[in-house]
Amino acid sequence: MGNLDINVAKLKKNAFRYSKVRGETASRIRIPGGVIDSKSLGRVVEIAEKYGNGVIDITNRQGIEIPGIRLEDVDKVNAEVQLIIDSLRINQTEEGKGYPASGTRNVIACPGARLCPFGCYDTTAFAQKMEKTIYPNDRHVKVAFTGCSNDCAKVRLADFGVIGMTEPQYNPDRCVACEQCIKYCRRRSVGALSLKNGKVVRDTAKCIGCGVCVTYCPTRAWTRSKEHYFRLVILGRTGKKNPRLAEDFIKWCDEESILKIAANTYAYIEEYIDPNAVEHKEHIGYIVDRTGFEKFKEYIFKDVTLNEKAEVAQRVYWGGKHYDQYGG
Repeated sequence: MGNLDINVAKLKKNAFRYSKVRGETASRIRIPGGVIDSKSLGRVVEIAEKYGNGVIDITNRQGIEIPGIRLEDVDKVNAEVQLIIDSLRINQTEEGKGYPASGTRNVIACPGARLCPFGCYDTTAFAQKMEKTIYPNDRHVKVAFTGCSNDCAKVRLADFGVIGMTEPQYNPDRCVACEQCIKYCRRRSVGALSLKNGKVVRDTAKCIGCGVCVTYCPTRAWTRSKEHYFRLVILGRTGKKNPRLAEDFIKWCDEESILKIAANTYAYIEEYIDPNAVEHKEHIGYIVDRTGFEKFKEYIFKDVTLNEKAEVAQRVYWGGKHYDQYGG
């Protein structure tokens, strides 16, 4: 078969997509957090023009694919991709050999507090920390970050979705009782604010920590807490079998706990993944469905100490589609 006599599994693990065009492949470029510097982007263009067909595909997980690469040029492309790997500080196992795994998908993030007035934290920085924690790995896991409850990053479609929260801080001395925060909390959020005796009161049980009150307060009576908090939603998925949205698992969670929970998840997968799964990429949600949620929770909380504010759902129930045999 000449240059078509290749190890497809090895090619895919090296982050190359096997193309329907005979003798060609596509190089997949990781961009943790969705931010790439201009020099690295320029190198992507150079590779596309030198080894590809001059086209660049932007993936829905904020990565890049360079199609039209000849199979015999894979090693040359890996050598040139090294500069991008260095610039984006991607973990690797052998320099000049490209990406060492493709199971764990590119960690995505909305712009967050770097650009968005609604962002409660630096989504890119957290995404890059997560990348360092879980990559490289061959297991099929998707992680996504969004700056606030607007969820522009669609994190409820991921295995682990991190939604920014803030505990609004109220200074009554700066409040002029204009009710701007109350109006926008009602219109754009959950209506957790009310006016009592000329001052604004926050219903702490109802508040979701979105920060809308902070954004719209004209006098800075509302500010974001110096501590960063997060809502962790888990095990959303698309695909052929029983797609479903991620469900709330922990509210008011801290960054360190989320990183540990994600790392622990891989130990759980190693223990319980179906050895007959195709390319050992069984979706984690199917593993949890098989072993039970309690076993999953037991693994992921190992050596995790949540902060005092954290609220944990003791049991999580997923919706989604359930297919039954017609007439059965």
